[in-house]
Amino acid sequence: MASTAATEPPRRVVRLARLAAVTPLPSGLWRIAAALGIPVGFTGDEAMATVTFGSGFSLYMIALTLFAEGLGLLTLGLVQRWGEAFPRWIPLLGGRRLPTAVAVLPAGLGATALTAFGGLGALGWNAPEAMGHPDAPDGVAYWIMTGCYLPLLAWGPLLAVVTGHYWLRRHRAHRAHRVRRVRRSR
Repeated sequence: MASTAATEPPRRVVRLARLAAVTPLPSGLWRIAAALGIPVGFTGDEAMATVTFGSGFSLYMIALTLFAEGLGLLTLGLVQRWGEAFPRWIPLLGGRRLPTAVAVLPAGLGATALTAFGGLGALGWNAPEAMGHPDAPDGVAYWIMTGCYLPLLAWGPLLAVVTGHYWLRRHRAHRAHRVRRVRRSR
Protein backbone atom coordinates (compact mmCIF):
# COMPACT_ATOMS: atom_id res chain seq x y z
CA MET A 1 0.00 0.00 0.00
CA ALA A 2 1.32 3.44 -0.86
CA SER A 3 1.79 6.15 1.68
CA THR A 4 -1.46 7.78 2.72
CA ALA A 5 0.19 11.17 2.59
CA ALA A 6 -0.29 12.93 -0.71
CA THR A 7 2.28 15.39 -1.90
CA GLU A 8 2.91 18.24 0.49
CA PRO A 9 0.81 21.33 -0.19
CA PRO A 10 2.69 24.45 -1.28
CA ARG A 11 3.46 26.97 1.47
CA ARG A 12 1.09 29.51 -0.03
CA VAL A 13 -1.81 27.04 0.28
CA VAL A 14 -0.83 26.28 3.89
CA ARG A 15 -0.84 30.03 4.57
CA LEU A 16 -4.26 30.38 2.95
CA ALA A 17 -5.57 27.51 5.10
CA ARG A 18 -4.22 29.18 8.24
CA LEU A 19 -5.76 32.47 7.17
CA ALA A 20 -9.11 30.75 6.53
CA ALA A 21 -8.89 29.10 9.96
CA VAL A 22 -8.59 32.46 11.74
CA THR A 23 -11.16 34.44 9.73
CA PRO A 24 -13.95 33.72 12.25
CA LEU A 25 -11.74 34.80 15.18
CA PRO A 26 -12.39 38.60 15.18
CA SER A 27 -16.17 38.20 15.02
CA GLY A 28 -15.94 35.48 17.66
CA LEU A 29 -14.02 37.77 20.00
CA TRP A 30 -16.62 40.47 19.41
CA ARG A 31 -19.44 38.01 20.24
CA ILE A 32 -17.62 36.81 23.38
CA ALA A 33 -17.25 40.43 24.53
CA ALA A 34 -20.97 40.95 23.99
CA ALA A 35 -21.78 37.63 25.71
CA LEU A 36 -19.78 38.73 28.74
CA GLY A 37 -22.02 41.80 29.00
CA ILE A 38 -19.50 44.29 27.64
CA PRO A 39 -21.46 47.05 25.86
CA VAL A 40 -20.92 46.76 22.09
CA GLY A 41 -23.06 49.69 20.99
CA PHE A 42 -26.58 48.28 20.77
CA THR A 43 -29.30 50.31 22.50
CA GLY A 44 -32.98 49.92 23.24
CA ASP A 45 -34.44 46.58 24.18
CA GLU A 46 -32.51 44.64 21.52
CA ALA A 47 -31.20 41.28 22.77
CA MET A 48 -27.66 42.53 22.10
CA ALA A 49 -28.24 45.61 24.27
CA THR A 50 -29.59 43.67 27.24
CA VAL A 51 -27.45 40.53 27.17
CA THR A 52 -26.06 39.41 30.51
CA PHE A 53 -23.42 36.78 31.05
CA GLY A 54 -24.96 33.39 31.78
CA SER A 55 -28.25 34.15 30.05
CA GLY A 56 -29.46 31.82 27.34
CA PHE A 57 -28.57 34.36 24.68
CA SER A 58 -25.02 34.82 25.97
CA LEU A 59 -24.54 31.04 26.10
CA TYR A 60 -25.86 30.83 22.54
CA MET A 61 -23.31 33.44 21.39
CA ILE A 62 -20.47 31.58 23.10
CA ALA A 63 -21.61 28.26 21.57
CA LEU A 64 -21.89 29.89 18.14
CA THR A 65 -18.37 31.27 18.50
CA LEU A 66 -16.94 27.89 19.54
CA PHE A 67 -18.76 26.18 16.66
CA ALA A 68 -17.47 28.71 14.10
CA GLU A 69 -13.92 28.47 15.48
CA GLY A 70 -14.09 24.67 15.31
CA LEU A 71 -15.22 24.80 11.70
CA GLY A 72 -12.47 27.29 10.92
CA LEU A 73 -9.86 25.00 12.44
CA LEU A 74 -11.10 22.07 10.35
CA THR A 75 -9.71 23.93 7.34
CA LEU A 76 -6.25 22.99 8.58
CA GLY A 77 -7.07 19.34 7.91
CA LEU A 78 -6.98 20.14 4.21
CA VAL A 79 -3.23 20.81 4.46
CA GLN A 80 -2.29 18.39 7.27
CA ARG A 81 -1.77 14.65 7.48
CA TRP A 82 -4.81 14.29 9.76
CA GLY A 83 -6.98 15.41 6.84
CA GLU A 84 -5.82 12.46 4.74
CA ALA A 85 -6.22 9.49 7.09
CA PHE A 86 -8.64 8.47 9.83
CA PRO A 87 -7.17 8.86 13.33
CA ARG A 88 -5.69 5.60 14.66
CA TRP A 89 -8.06 5.59 17.65
CA ILE A 90 -11.17 5.07 15.44
CA PRO A 91 -12.06 1.36 15.47
CA LEU A 92 -11.90 -0.42 12.09
CA LEU A 93 -11.01 2.77 10.20
CA GLY A 94 -8.01 4.01 12.20
CA GLY A 95 -4.99 4.69 9.99
CA ARG A 96 -6.85 4.07 6.73
CA ARG A 97 -6.85 6.57 3.93
CA LEU A 98 -9.69 9.10 4.19
CA PRO A 99 -11.70 9.11 0.96
CA THR A 100 -11.17 12.46 -0.72
CA ALA A 101 -14.90 13.11 -0.99
CA VAL A 102 -15.30 12.87 2.82
CA ALA A 103 -13.33 16.10 3.11
CA VAL A 104 -14.08 17.76 -0.23
CA LEU A 105 -17.88 17.56 -0.19
CA PRO A 106 -18.48 19.19 3.21
CA ALA A 107 -15.66 21.69 2.67
CA GLY A 108 -16.97 22.58 -0.80
CA LEU A 109 -20.52 22.96 0.46
CA GLY A 110 -19.23 25.01 3.38
CA ALA A 111 -17.21 27.25 1.07
CA THR A 112 -20.27 27.79 -1.13
CA ALA A 113 -22.53 28.58 1.84
CA LEU A 114 -19.98 30.87 3.50
CA THR A 115 -19.41 32.77 0.26
CA ALA A 116 -23.15 33.16 -0.34
CA PHE A 117 -23.95 34.17 3.25
CA GLY A 118 -20.95 36.49 3.35
CA GLY A 119 -22.07 38.22 0.17
CA LEU A 120 -25.67 38.50 1.31
CA GLY A 121 -24.53 39.73 4.72
CA ALA A 122 -22.33 42.40 3.13
CA LEU A 123 -25.15 43.53 0.83
CA GLY A 124 -27.60 43.78 3.72
CA TRP A 125 -25.16 45.03 6.39
CA ASN A 126 -26.60 48.56 6.50
CA ALA A 127 -30.21 47.52 5.87
CA PRO A 128 -32.88 49.00 8.16
CA GLU A 129 -33.32 45.67 9.97
CA ALA A 130 -29.54 45.25 10.45
CA MET A 131 -26.90 47.89 11.12
CA GLY A 132 -29.18 50.60 9.72
CA HIS A 133 -31.59 50.06 12.63
CA PRO A 134 -31.74 52.99 15.08
CA ASP A 135 -30.73 50.69 17.96
CA ALA A 136 -27.68 49.32 16.10
CA PRO A 137 -24.20 50.53 16.98
CA ASP A 138 -23.01 53.77 15.45
CA GLY A 139 -19.76 55.70 15.43
CA VAL A 140 -16.74 53.82 16.79
CA ALA A 141 -18.86 50.83 17.90
CA TYR A 142 -20.20 50.49 14.34
CA TRP A 143 -16.69 50.47 12.88
CA ILE A 144 -15.37 48.02 15.48
CA MET A 145 -18.21 45.60 14.77
CA THR A 146 -17.83 46.04 11.01
CA GLY A 147 -14.07 45.48 11.28
CA CYS A 148 -14.61 42.33 13.33
CA TYR A 149 -17.10 40.87 10.86
CA LEU A 150 -15.27 41.95 7.68
CA PRO A 151 -12.80 39.00 7.65
CA LEU A 152 -15.76 36.62 7.32
CA LEU A 153 -16.11 37.77 3.71
CA ALA A 154 -12.82 36.02 2.95
CA TRP A 155 -13.64 32.75 4.74
CA GLY A 156 -15.67 31.12 1.94
CA PRO A 157 -13.34 32.03 -0.94
CA LEU A 158 -10.25 31.00 1.07
CA LEU A 159 -11.88 27.69 1.99
CA ALA A 160 -12.80 27.16 -1.68
CA VAL A 161 -9.20 27.65 -2.83
CA VAL A 162 -7.78 25.35 -0.14
CA THR A 163 -10.47 22.73 -0.82
CA GLY A 164 -9.80 22.83 -4.56
CA HIS A 165 -6.11 22.37 -3.96
CA TYR A 166 -6.76 19.50 -1.54
CA TRP A 167 -8.87 17.73 -4.15
CA LEU A 168 -6.26 18.31 -6.87
CA ARG A 169 -3.39 17.16 -4.66
CA ARG A 170 -5.21 14.01 -3.51
CA HIS A 171 -6.40 13.27 -7.06
CA ARG A 172 -2.85 13.53 -8.43
CA ALA A 173 -1.48 11.33 -5.64
CA HIS A 174 -4.17 8.70 -6.26
CA ARG A 175 -3.47 8.73 -10.00
CA ALA A 176 0.29 8.42 -9.41
CA HIS A 177 -0.34 5.49 -7.03
CA ARG A 178 -2.45 3.71 -9.70
CA VAL A 179 0.25 4.23 -12.32
CA ARG A 180 2.92 2.78 -9.99
CA ARG A 181 0.69 -0.21 -9.23
CA VAL A 182 0.12 -0.89 -12.95
CA ARG A 183 3.84 -0.64 -13.67
CA ARG A 184 4.65 -3.10 -10.86
CA SER A 185 2.11 -5.62 -12.15
CA ARG A 186 3.74 -5.81 -15.58
